Amino acid sequence: MTENEIASVVFESALKVHKRLGPGLLESAYEECMFYELKKANLKVEKQKALPLIYDEVRLDVGYRLDLIIEDKFIVEIKSVEKLNDIHLAQILTYLRLSNCKLGLLINFNVVLLKDGVKRVINGTL
Repeated sequence: MTENEIASVVFESALKVHKRLGPGLLESAYEECMFYELKKANLKVEKQKALPLIYDEVRLDVGYRLDLIIEDKFIVEIKSVEKLNDIHLAQILTYLRLSNCKLGLLINFNVVLLKDGVKRVINGTL
């Protein structure tokens, strides 16, 4: 499955979760529901996967955790905030770069229309 195909499944799953739950819950609730929906779609999904930082050829476990990584190549960063801002975008860009993934979605569930809370993020360093 390509990254674009995964993105479509993730977006459809997010729509389903948002339609059922609506805005206003904690990120962890949306994360669990997304994990469930993506597993139902027969995707390999890991949640809260540790992401080490390699610095000067030394592996440093500094506490970075990916909300969801799908098929070992697609990252989903889940938020439930009033508004996405530059630091949220910087966070997923860093995760993409550190994991060598090409594509991810930054999803803010705390919106009336989910399409207004979704950002497609491409790793430009590859």
